[in-house]
Amino acid sequence: MGVLRLQLPTDPRWVNIVEKNIEEILTDHAWCEQKAATNAITIITNNSEHQDLVQDLLALAKEEIDHFEQVHNIIIKRGLKLGRERKDDYVNELYLYMKKSSNGSRVSSLVERLLFSAMIEARSCERFKVLSENIQDEELAVFYRDLMESEAGHYTTFITYARKYGVGIDVEKRWREWLAFEESVIANYGKGETIHG
Repeated sequence: MGVLRLQLPTDPRWVNIVEKNIEEILTDHAWCEQKAATNAITIITNNSEHQDLVQDLLALAKEEIDHFEQVHNIIIKRGLKLGRERKDDYVNELYLYMKKSSNGSRVSSLVERLLFSAMIEARSCERFKVLSENIQDEELAVFYRDLMESEAGHYTTFITYARKYGVGIDVEKRWREWLAFEESVIANYGKGETIHG
């Protein structure tokens, strides 16, 4: 999976599950975008001394909210309803790993949060690629192709800042450990009509 370095690709047959419930995948996707914006704001709140990080994550948060709006507009256009926020078990597993991995220092907490964020963006990017290449719905194929590029940019932003501000931490080693952990987690998913399901 090239640049993203994900260890386990999504089985394209996952798209067959998605296509049976487009309303569900769109609702789940919309909330994923909202959570991504909230996550960026949380990082800003906790690390406001890093001006460059604040500026870049403000732009990222705005983009995520714009994506939320785009998904919501597709939902409205199709006469569907934005359902309630969905629980994301995949992200929750990564979150617990992040909390467990931090040594409690501010630097470690920032690096772990950035790698957590990069991991979600990387897998979302990969899922959007699979959707864009396999879904029969032409509008959604184009939509997910466009979003795939955006998610790749977000992944790069998070990794870059982890390397920049991870003073005294072997960020590359931590990223390899994150990739190995994510492989063990994602192996249990791919059976639901959600972005990470």
